Amino acid sequence: MRAYLGYAMMMAVEINVLVDPEFEGCLDAGWLEGIAGEALTAAGAAAGAELGLVITGGERVRRLNRDYRGRDEPTDVLAFFMLPGPEEESPPFVSPPDGLRHLGEVIISYPQAIKQAGEHGHSIKRELTILIIHGVLHLLGYDDEEPEPRRLMSVKEGEILKHIEGSPGADPG
Repeated sequence: MRAYLGYAMMMAVEINVLVDPEFEGCLDAGWLEGIAGEALTAAGAAAGAELGLVITGGERVRRLNRDYRGRDEPTDVLAFFMLPGPEEESPPFVSPPDGLRHLGEVIISYPQAIKQAGEHGHSIKRELTILIIHGVLHLLGYDDEEPEPRRLMSVKEGEILKHIEGSPGADPG
């Protein structure tokens, strides 16, 4: 909450969803926004947070993976965070005028999500939910490169998925 002219108001969550034109008919941007909001809420990070969620093609995600992670291979989800990591100092900048914490961008390969949904025997909505949760946790500082942090991230993903699947209207399939 923040005080404004003597009144308390809840700081909103802002989620900007961009679905590439080739997938617009396949996905409901409002549903994607709701899932990302639920993931932030379940992670305890919704108040005053902003993130971008991009649903795109496999080749675009592969290029980003190559250019930014040095891995020339397909992947399902990438997260580009704007907050400093735990070992980094925060820059001495003033807070943005909108008061939101700009977490970063989650980018999901829709074709890879379809493939993985089939491999795991569940719906595309459930797979997208899992990938959104995974990307949001990366934006919040979770890591999956080493065994112990990967285990902690996996436990948190399971908790958030359970929360979302129990939420009315979430329909993760």
